[in-house]
Amino acid sequence: MNSLDWIVLIAYFGVMIAIGVWSHKRVDNVSDFFTAGGKMPWWLAGISHHMSGYSAVMFTGYAGIAYTFGVTSFVTWSLPIAIGIGIGAKLFAPRLNRLRSKLHVASPLEYLKNRYNIQTQQALAWSGLLLKIVDVGAKWAAIATLLSVFTGITITQGIFITGAITAVYCTVGGLWADALTELGQFVIQLLAGVAMLVTAMGKLGGFSSLWTVWDKLPSGHTHPTAGPYTLTFLIAYLFIKTFEYNGGMWNQAQRYMATDSARNATRSARLSAILWLVWPAVLFFPMWVAPLLVQAKKPDASDSYALMTESLLPHGLLGLVVVGFFSHTMAMCSSDANAISAVFTRDIAPAFSKTAREWSNRAGLLAARLSTLSFLGLSMALATQINSPTFKDIITVVIKWVAGLMGPIAIPFMLGLLRQFRKSGPTAALTSWAAGLLAFFFTNYNFDGSAKTDVALQYQVALPLAISLVLYIVIGFIKPEDTPERDAIIATINSDDDGPYTAAAAVPAPAEAGDEKVLGREGAGS
Repeated sequence: MNSLDWIVLIAYFGVMIAIGVWSHKRVDNVSDFFTAGGKMPWWLAGISHHMSGYSAVMFTGYAGIAYTFGVTSFVTWSLPIAIGIGIGAKLFAPRLNRLRSKLHVASPLEYLKNRYNIQTQQALAWSGLLLKIVDVGAKWAAIATLLSVFTGITITQGIFITGAITAVYCTVGGLWADALTELGQFVIQLLAGVAMLVTAMGKLGGFSSLWTVWDKLPSGHTHPTAGPYTLTFLIAYLFIKTFEYNGGMWNQAQRYMATDSARNATRSARLSAILWLVWPAVLFFPMWVAPLLVQAKKPDASDSYALMTESLLPHGLLGLVVVGFFSHTMAMCSSDANAISAVFTRDIAPAFSKTAREWSNRAGLLAARLSTLSFLGLSMALATQINSPTFKDIITVVIKWVAGLMGPIAIPFMLGLLRQFRKSGPTAALTSWAAGLLAFFFTNYNFDGSAKTDVALQYQVALPLAISLVLYIVIGFIKPEDTPERDAIIATINSDDDGPYTAAAAVPAPAEAGDEKVLGREGAGS
């Protein structure tokens, strides 16, 4: 990178901070901070939903998969996500919106206290929080790895720089800042991605390379599944991503909650699904043809895209592509930070502190911002250890840990929204959650803590979700725990009528841990 590239990079950071400061004016209470007050346009929510699912792992771990195995990187990653979001557009998006518009909650998990009980809410909240610290830590490590390739700074320095800048805009501006910066980041990534695509095609014979280059690539590069990414893995990943990208990891749920109606939540989901179907293919093409352009130095080829960028692009465009790397990671990490802050301040803190249950708007906002900073700090600290023997490498964390552990956390939360599973209560939720976590441990690790090497990847990520899903459904039939109060909540979430609260009423203070007042009745009778 030369001075022109640095100017582009510094200008980008400056714009992100400016958007955060501007968004600060739109945040008056915790509803604004966590769900944009239910006033976000559907198209902005859709773009934000799309962008919050990316990170620099796309340009490191998945670039390595594309370099090594070819088109399977698209078939077994972004294609299942696009299909999953398309499924969730009618199944989950409108119901998640009604959590805010009818139950008046600011955190995705806030309804679980009355849908199940306080123990279930806390189990899902704590396990999800810890998983997200690891997940976001992997994202910081990924972007810092790329930054070190281009600038020569250490990984620790790169983690601190990107984390500190993200902390400024997402802490002061909340979800509005996240969404608006993600819109800007989408435009930047559009320019950077097209520039890289055109440059790669130019090196390989022009536009015709889109169909003439395939026989020159390594054998098997056009196979839809390859290596550990088998058909079984693809099917498992489709189930996993349907839960995860429709709100199972919370930050995507916030985008649906932020729109002004259930109908617009569905529209935002459809837009995101279309973007996931089209845009990753544009990004992946240069990665697929990378073996013809560069020689990867790392065993997992995670440096291939960075090497290609350095060798192909002129200065200025190089800086733009580096900014594109940052844009994806900062979008995902800031959205995760906002979601975790919502869960901590609305779900975890009130269960342990009477003071937290009585926070004023000002105190609640302060707590939200402090918890956002705390989460970012913990994830950055963990990022410095992401390549230790415990975590192995970036892609292992993202694929194995997140995919394997997300299911047990997401299933009680997501399926609890649906009328078909109304009989599944606290016993089904907690048992499926605990059994799924144990299944993840026993399929990935020996009793002494060492990693297992004799279990295929598809089983390591699929079994925890499958066990959780089966137990959640079966226990609901064996031990039904539906009550009039729980049925009222589910009926409210599943009502097609957006009701008088579509424009988002004020969010009430979190109820006490032992309060069994039914949120559904609050929404229906206010």
